[in-house]
Amino acid sequence: MSDARVLLCDDEEEMRRSTTQALELFGLDVETFSSAEHVLELIGYSFSGIVISDIRMPGMDGMTLLQRIREVDAEIPVILVTGHGDVQLAVKAMREGVYDFLEKPFTAEHLAAIARRALDRRSLVLENRRLRAVAGKRDDIEARLPGRTQAMVDLRYRLRAIGASDADTLIIGETGVGKEVVARALHDISIRADRPLVAINCAALPENLIESELFGHEVGAFPGALRPRYGKFEHARGGTILLDEIGSLPYDLQARFLRVLQERVISRLGSNEIVPLDVRFIATSKADLEAEVAAGRFRADLYYRLNVATLRVPSLAQRKADIPLLFLQLVREASARYARNDIDVPPDLVAEIAEQSWPGNVRELRNAADRLVLGLDLKPEDIPAASGSQRLAEKVAAFERGVIASALAAHGGSLRPVYEMLGISRKTLYEKMQRYGLDKKMAFTDDLS
Repeated sequence: MSDARVLLCDDEEEMRRSTTQALELFGLDVETFSSAEHVLELIGYSFSGIVISDIRMPGMDGMTLLQRIREVDAEIPVILVTGHGDVQLAVKAMREGVYDFLEKPFTAEHLAAIARRALDRRSLVLENRRLRAVAGKRDDIEARLPGRTQAMVDLRYRLRAIGASDADTLIIGETGVGKEVVARALHDISIRADRPLVAINCAALPENLIESELFGHEVGAFPGALRPRYGKFEHARGGTILLDEIGSLPYDLQARFLRVLQERVISRLGSNEIVPLDVRFIATSKADLEAEVAAGRFRADLYYRLNVATLRVPSLAQRKADIPLLFLQLVREASARYARNDIDVPPDLVAEIAEQSWPGNVRELRNAADRLVLGLDLKPEDIPAASGSQRLAEKVAAFERGVIASALAAHGGSLRPVYEMLGISRKTLYEKMQRYGLDKKMAFTDDLS
């Protein structure tokens, strides 16, 4: 299969079959999926293809898939298809960065032409990245893991060194520090970058199906097994398997996983056939696995097998000097993601942000940046418990009041363009104006502060 391929996602089997046949007639390499979750397993920073997805599907819909793909790499072209002629949905998709939007029915020639242009664009993006790397400019690792503290400099150095080794790796860090970002970066700079990265959330695997999910099964392996199925391990052959929160893996399954690590072979449930497995394993854990071993909840031999190459991701408390830079970057990213104009964050607000404890780490800081860009109040639960937190809420409110007042002035007191520009409802705008003592008549006065 060519690396430059089309991932086609549609829950209707007939639509998948007909669209695939049509695209293949135009020389395109197509891989089909009935659910969006499986598409995400193949998406990475070095993914060289494009995604075509129906919007309205059970489970994860096309809009959510678009958002998840953009979180991994905003420059992967996504083409969304709908049969509902929803103009507002099309506008929303365009704002959120979709490459193109098609309404059913469409001709095969039209879709193929769009897909070819999207593949050409993706090829150009990847080539530009390669050229920048060859030219010795700053690579994307620093953009993905920003920070000037020694802890982050050391992390990036070790990540590059381990990435080149293809060694199995354990990533340790508190909740929200960005362990999955580190794992994806590790995969993308490795020799396996053009192969799948299959992420497995060990804490979310259904206990009664966990072995089938990981190892696959043959017909009749258990009641309801009516057809053979590849497991996630086998699906990732040639690529990388990310075991998120490996400490949640049931103890009795850890022994079988240890064998996979050591021998690089698997066998499906209901089969004695040995299947070679060429993969790299990356595991993450927020728990102290050494303490879990001491408590008898994690196998010592598995821990020592995983602990050959270890990356420790620092918490924000361990790199407080990075918080201002990181917050401003998250605000810029949120502005782009929500199609808002860039925000000039007041220095005193940035200073106040930097003083907070942020126990939820980067994830919590990103939520605060999103709320600021969207013009929403920071709720008490959005503000970490620390001295000065009330002053932070007051400064955010003052900043929001200024944004609304300036928008009212810019539009001469007309409310509709104001709430459309801010991306809020008319009711929400009225409520905020009332809360902050603003009136549209103030647009014609000089006192808007």
